[in-house]
Amino acid sequence: MAFGKTKFGLQKTREGVFSKITRLVSGRKKVDENLLDELEEIFISGDVGVDTTLYLLDKIRIRIRKEKFNNSEELNAIIKDEVSRLMIAPREKEVEAKPYVILVVGVNGTGKTTSIAKLAYHYKNQGKQVLLAAADTFRAAAIEQLSIWGERIGCPVIKHQPLSDPGAVVFDALTAARARQADYLIIDTAGRLHTKVNLMTELNKIRKVIESRMEGAPHEVVLVLDAGNGQNAISQAKEFVKAAEVDSIFLTKLDGTARGGVVLSVKRELGIPVKYIGLGEQKEDMELFDPKEFVEGLFPEP
Repeated sequence: MAFGKTKFGLQKTREGVFSKITRLVSGRKKVDENLLDELEEIFISGDVGVDTTLYLLDKIRIRIRKEKFNNSEELNAIIKDEVSRLMIAPREKEVEAKPYVILVVGVNGTGKTTSIAKLAYHYKNQGKQVLLAAADTFRAAAIEQLSIWGERIGCPVIKHQPLSDPGAVVFDALTAARARQADYLIIDTAGRLHTKVNLMTELNKIRKVIESRMEGAPHEVVLVLDAGNGQNAISQAKEFVKAAEVDSIFLTKLDGTARGGVVLSVKRELGIPVKYIGLGEQKEDMELFDPKEFVEGLFPEP
């Protein structure tokens, strides 16, 4: 089965981790604890995470006992099936709002601003009018970077001077989005994880500004994570989940790492679906996450 960008983007993860699984079970006549121990090591080394690995191994053991599977081909099918089951995402609630307000959060350096540009380009390609808000006012470079992206993709950017009040930027952006009848308003925020209290206070303030200006907004809070950070990304995510009521994950730099297994941990430990994946540096290098396509991309073709 041939897939596009997702399969190509998972090449390092597939070759570095999941091909090992295929080689491990290939030709083995018996499924025993030694084989399962080796499987556990491969999962953990692939940044699937200890908790998620143990969860998957428990499921696999139950299937082996219950269905009496005992050869390599059957084990391979079980592994793939359990990974697929883990990645099933809940059905998204449909929200009809104009503007549809997306609040983007994440640690600086994860590719947050570039991801915002990709999201904006994605919706603009659908014929939607998109407005951007540069509410990461603590870094002049963030405002400048978002402005440059806005020019490239043809999206207006609402911005203030560096160190100005992020809430004021958001207030003005919401006013402008309504006046211009924008379909989407995408808001950038600061990602200073080392000051956790300030981060939570700031994000709460921004939320209150949004809620005061538009009932039911923000309609989506997107957390940007760098796939290359592996399990460290999970730790980062937990802080933002506490502070920002995250709805979905944008996983960046998936093409440049063998740590794509972290997606399984994100789903299992956070309970938040990966919705977008970044597969390059260009504006079009984004895919909507498809669990089936992702799982097929993890495992080498037979």
